[in-house]
Amino acid sequence: MTNRIAIHGDLLDFSAEPAWGETESAAVRWRPGHWLLVEDGRIAAVQAEPPGPDWPRDDHAGRLILPGFIDTHVHSPQLDVIGSYGTALLDWLDTYTFPAERRYADAAVAAEGAALFLDALLAHGTTAAVVFPTVHKVSAEALFAAGAERGMRLVAGKVLMDRHAPDGLRDDVRQAEADCRELIARWHGRARLAYAVTVRFAPTSTPGQLAMAGRLCAEDPTLYMQTHVAENLDEVRWVRELFPEARSYLDVYARAGLLHRRSVFAHGIWLDDADRAALREAGAQVAHSPSSNLFLGSGLFDWRAAEAAGVAVSVASDVGGGTSLSMLRTLADAYKVQAMAGQRLTAWKALHAATRGAAHALSLDHEIGSLQAGLAADLCVWDWAAGPVGARRMEVARGLHEKVFAWLTLGDERCLAATYIDGVRRHSR
Repeated sequence: MTNRIAIHGDLLDFSAEPAWGETESAAVRWRPGHWLLVEDGRIAAVQAEPPGPDWPRDDHAGRLILPGFIDTHVHSPQLDVIGSYGTALLDWLDTYTFPAERRYADAAVAAEGAALFLDALLAHGTTAAVVFPTVHKVSAEALFAAGAERGMRLVAGKVLMDRHAPDGLRDDVRQAEADCRELIARWHGRARLAYAVTVRFAPTSTPGQLAMAGRLCAEDPTLYMQTHVAENLDEVRWVRELFPEARSYLDVYARAGLLHRRSVFAHGIWLDDADRAALREAGAQVAHSPSSNLFLGSGLFDWRAAEAAGVAVSVASDVGGGTSLSMLRTLADAYKVQAMAGQRLTAWKALHAATRGAAHALSLDHEIGSLQAGLAADLCVWDWAAGPVGARRMEVARGLHEKVFAWLTLGDERCLAATYIDGVRRHSR
């Protein structure tokens, strides 16, 4: 029997990538007062006229409907350390992150943490994510199982770390490869799940482990690869000491076969022109993590330079380095980062990078990222304001971009009314 639902509201998505600085853009698709007709989890049609009486309805008149956000870099076990005080990246890992991640060797802890994390994503308007669990195989199993239960589009994989990590958080090349292969066989391509070969960052993997990760990618080009690159200057110096033969931090990964079309590199603050050219040629993306970069004092990402070089840029919360799973808060921080460089990030460029742009960078734009017929009905319904300040701002806003930018800047998860996965409501306020 066909499952149907008609969802009504003000639809906003993108048909192309907006140009930098354009507040009036033909790439913006604005359809106020429209109906999304969803059959068996897919968008069947978008229309202005109400559907027939045989369609069950969710009427959100006056509310904003967007594709679900796509968070391209986030750590599922790090909710326990979000908002931790006083350290930069390397000290932060040792002081807060690694102790929290060690607990995920326990299957019960991993299962409880995965469920909490995914439900929190849905409660913040994120319907798809590229996720780091921990080095423990059981943590990846728990995350994949929880994602399958919720029908979410997840990209994840067991973290690889065989050096420069504390006891309880190191693997070895042989066992890590066996674990990866078992996880790939069980989860990659099942439901809406995909496996990512997951290197924590170059300093915590030996050359032998990096080479093993590269072999996995070479054997199956449908696998993703996720890691960190050039986040912090002390980290960059450390990589230079550990890999003197490499031209740059990014080159460490390139030499190991980890720079390719499905590579997701978090941060990428301290890249040079040659690195950006290599990213463009490979078709890889940078997952810009503005909240984390500000909170840890890592630096300011040059989005314009990346775009000028032809590098795909998506946006990520990087919780727990970032301070919120809300992509609205993350995008507001992205605006501030660019403002420090004398640039102005429009609402259109920001929202595109967290929806259609991220989907395209992940080769998933045939499935998610837009509100168009044939795609999965992964979407969120938003109030324009939460509280009297936001409401007043909406009253006086002039034009669509000003209104959407104010919503993006002032809004957060309190504005979220409902989250749908495959047309099924998975979160309600």
